[in-house]
Amino acid sequence: MKKILLYTLFALPMAVMAQVDRSKAPKPGPAPAVKISEPTIFTLPNGLKVFVVQNTKLPRVSATLTINRESLIEGNKAGLTSIAGDLLHRGTTKLKKAELDEAIDYLGATINTSSTSVSGSSLSSNFPKVIELMSDIALRPAFPADELEKIRTQSLSGLAQGKEDPATIARNVTSIIVYGKNHPYGEIETEASIKAVTVDDVKKYYNTYWKPNVAYLVFVGDISVDAAKQLATKYFGTWAKGIVPTPVYKAPAAPAKTFIAIVDRPSAVQSNISLVAPIQLQPGSPDAIAANITANILGGGSSARLFKNLREKYGFTYGAYSSISEDKLVGNFTATAAVRNDKTDSAIGQFIYEFNRIRNEAASADEVSLIKNERNGAFARSLENPATIAGFALNIARYNLPKDYFQNYLKNLAIVDADKVKLMANKYIPANNLAIVIVGNAKEIAKGLEKYGTVKYFDVDGNEVAAPVTKAVAADVTAETVLQKSLEASGGKAIAAIKDVETLGTASVMGQNLTITQKYIIPGSFVTNLSVGPMSVMKQSANNGVYAVTQQGQNMPIGDDVKEELDEEAALIQENVYVNQKGYSFTLKGIEQVNGNDAYVIVIKSPKGREFTNYYSTASFLKLKSSKQEDAGPQGKVTVSTYYNEYKTFNGVQIPVKIVLDQGPLKINFEITDVKINQGLKAEDLK
Repeated sequence: MKKILLYTLFALPMAVMAQVDRSKAPKPGPAPAVKISEPTIFTLPNGLKVFVVQNTKLPRVSATLTINRESLIEGNKAGLTSIAGDLLHRGTTKLKKAELDEAIDYLGATINTSSTSVSGSSLSSNFPKVIELMSDIALRPAFPADELEKIRTQSLSGLAQGKEDPATIARNVTSIIVYGKNHPYGEIETEASIKAVTVDDVKKYYNTYWKPNVAYLVFVGDISVDAAKQLATKYFGTWAKGIVPTPVYKAPAAPAKTFIAIVDRPSAVQSNISLVAPIQLQPGSPDAIAANITANILGGGSSARLFKNLREKYGFTYGAYSSISEDKLVGNFTATAAVRNDKTDSAIGQFIYEFNRIRNEAASADEVSLIKNERNGAFARSLENPATIAGFALNIARYNLPKDYFQNYLKNLAIVDADKVKLMANKYIPANNLAIVIVGNAKEIAKGLEKYGTVKYFDVDGNEVAAPVTKAVAADVTAETVLQKSLEASGGKAIAAIKDVETLGTASVMGQNLTITQKYIIPGSFVTNLSVGPMSVMKQSANNGVYAVTQQGQNMPIGDDVKEELDEEAALIQENVYVNQKGYSFTLKGIEQVNGNDAYVIVIKSPKGREFTNYYSTASFLKLKSSKQEDAGPQGKVTVSTYYNEYKTFNGVQIPVKIVLDQGPLKINFEITDVKINQGLKAEDLK
């Protein structure tokens, strides 16, 4: 009997399992009821709204002061507010920057600032001192002029790097085209606007917008309501309220018809594509949740349609994505990818195909369920963080949401279905009202794009410009004649009189200054050393047939192609090698512009099979640029370019004294400050 009973108990679940159809996803149950605790909220007499979320699991407290101002048009001082936010952290009327930093470190705290916030965090035992420092920063900033200059220098360095970064260019130009220069979201920082910002501008911004009656102070962590009220009153209660401007902006409209905006980057080996349109979608709108699900089905990640199409099916890109963003002023629909130049036309075609498909065909139940389940899980996990509770309350206050908006989030998520997705796609994914911004090599990508809309051209600052013109090369000009004339322009017979050269200069990279020294014994020997003080960062040399490349003291492998490059460098004037050594071949590709100057484009192939492209001025025949492709691992090939921006004459020989090495995200500026000719260098001087 016992055996029969045991067998029955064992077999019963197996029988039940056998009746389950594993080929079908289980139907979702009703959305679970969510109980979200509410913070304690009170308002100080000066209008400062205070939120307290008590959580005693860890002995830590954080606080964030947020200024709820409207977005601003900064005009010819674009960048002012971000500079002001950074400058807040650079000292108060009580403490200089070094003293402030030391006080924060001593407490084991973190304090951060932005143009609209001051936030701090520490152990609860140290928190009263931290909130005192936060109050000092927020209410008594010093805005020191010397620190403004440091921030300005850093900002200008970042802008210079951004002008060479396709992703940054795409963001800037897209913002201008989609929102317009007379909208807060259409402004971009420029060198002129950053240089125009003064301490008085920063003070005026602060005095106008930093008022308690438009601010929120949020406490989260191991702190009681009474303690929070005491600290808020003590350190922020005397803050004087005031009238804060509330500007109103005209909502940007989507283009009447889709058009193509190309930013020409001749050295680019891939195109950065952005398909964008402004949309009206407020935070907390009844459409917001369903619109988010729709955007994720289309392009939210590796399981989404764009990714599967452009990457997995066609191999155009490493990833393609889309989003529908809600915003108080104006939201946007955006889809992006970086694709190979030769697939730009095809990739745009597939983007539009997928836009139309999600607008016209119902999404599958599995697609909808997958994204809903991800959002469900993410929401549930977020509730484990006390800061989420504070964030919910803050968003309800800032955007005037229904008080039960987040309580009902899962219920509203549960009712999203394929019909709702199709409705959202037709409402927020444009059919023929897109700005398609492409940063890439216009010569290689422009053909065929006109079928999607009118093709326009823009510079990196978002100004419309004329289409690049292909200039014809005169019949009597060949690669060989250009190289010969370049050699003559570099010094001609005077080059033969150069026996040795020593140069000294600086290299600037990511805000750091290094020293560069070069020594040449003509022909065939040289050494270049890049250093920080006595420490060598990079050194390369060719000395009587002995080659070496070291990085931070470590010897690097040297192949025949590297030795060949070192031999070219040792010649001082590389064209001497190209013209006079056997085995080099040349192809004249045409005329292109380099930094606004027309240049002959010559592809050079070396005896070892290396291939690179040099650009020679059509006016002076001096070399303006040299480019080559290098392997960058998973990113594929990247173009590394060297720009020769200024030459000076020494003993009749033209030597470049301002050089920029552009390696994509990394750019190094070289400036030669001293050149010595024929001082009798010996081989031992090159060690």
